[in-house]
Amino acid sequence: MDIDAVTGELERSAARAVEIAASLGADQSEAAASYGEGLSVTVRMGELESVERQKDRSLGVTVYRDRCKGNASTGDFSAAGIEAAVGKAMSIASFTAQDEYAGLADAELMAADPPDLDLYHPWELDVDAATELALSCENAARAVDSRIANSEGATTTTGAGSSAYANSHGFTGVFPTSSHSMSAIVVAGQNGALERDHWYSAARSAEGLEPPERIGELAATRALRRLDSRQLATRSVPVIFPAELARGLFGHLIAAIRGTSQYRKASFLLDSRGKRVFSELVDIVEDPLIPGAMASAPFDGEGVATARRQLVEDGILNGYVLSSYSARRLGLTTTGNAGGIHNLIVAPTAGPLESMIAECGQAFLVGELLGQGVNIVTGDYSRGAAGFWIENGEIAHAVSEVTVAGNLADMFERIQAIGSDVDVRGAIRCGSVLIDELTIAGQ
Repeated sequence: MDIDAVTGELERSAARAVEIAASLGADQSEAAASYGEGLSVTVRMGELESVERQKDRSLGVTVYRDRCKGNASTGDFSAAGIEAAVGKAMSIASFTAQDEYAGLADAELMAADPPDLDLYHPWELDVDAATELALSCENAARAVDSRIANSEGATTTTGAGSSAYANSHGFTGVFPTSSHSMSAIVVAGQNGALERDHWYSAARSAEGLEPPERIGELAATRALRRLDSRQLATRSVPVIFPAELARGLFGHLIAAIRGTSQYRKASFLLDSRGKRVFSELVDIVEDPLIPGAMASAPFDGEGVATARRQLVEDGILNGYVLSSYSARRLGLTTTGNAGGIHNLIVAPTAGPLESMIAECGQAFLVGELLGQGVNIVTGDYSRGAAGFWIENGEIAHAVSEVTVAGNLADMFERIQAIGSDVDVRGAIRCGSVLIDELTIAGQ
């Protein structure tokens, strides 16, 4: 991929769409163009199972006329293709109702000089090399223990591309990105019982990935420790969410403080800005400008400059997650979150997961969550789970077929510790989380 040629074409195409919209009578317009290509190779039980190549590009155009909005998209970047997409967006706008909140983000909020955040690290990987890495990962897993009875496969994935955005304020911005990963899923068996588990690594650069052998070994170890699981009687006990699952707790926070949830009055944290929503231990920062991070961005989906901010301080919520539209609905200013959050960092207050376990007399360590039993409107939380029973600071045995139940508002207030074992593989960066009491429903 000639990334300079790709970014140049994307930038020109987005800008051209905006020019055409103006010539057709749009009051405001914006266009987003993207291109990506990638490779994914999966092996299973020592043999190549699948090879997938991906290559796509798209141009999305949004126009505003008399506060009426229309949008259209195309994969045709020719002059005729762009003109046809803009024409379709204009046609759609003529049929939509006026919306006083519709329009671009304010011009003064545009990213005047977007920084280079070091997000593009292409990996020149062919099918043979990707296959070898996947085989190394799976073979390492299968070699851990004879009880690794089966494999659901190991996968190597690489992808890279670029995105451009332009609007009628005169803003044009473009930045390339890359994302690579390796994963393994294996099955452990003993006495007729089977348990599966996985592990994966993801990073912007190939050098940032964990070694394939370690990924495989971790997947196998995680599957093996789930053997000989037992049920528990219903009880209320401290619960530990390991880092990879604790991210979901803060994902529920974002869903509740997103602008759409607030103006639709569909949130258990309605009108919570300036109020305590967590225990005073919790501090959360959003930092979009971390070089090389998985969720970094110099500007959001509306061209608004991103910036570091303290979202939660001493348990108090300082603001919401807003696009320009939702901000106008609430009488506020956009927070630069059109398109999502950028590197939500939950500050640690304790040691890693191992030390948190060692300090517990009795507790339930969540290993897997099942189902979608989370109601963002009420905060009610009820999910099927499997995991491990902790007794006297040690894992006593695996647990299956239980339900973890509570209410998110209460769960947030009951957070007692946040571990230093921070998971940096996604948009939410946090360690393991200890909640001092939740209901574990079992036998």
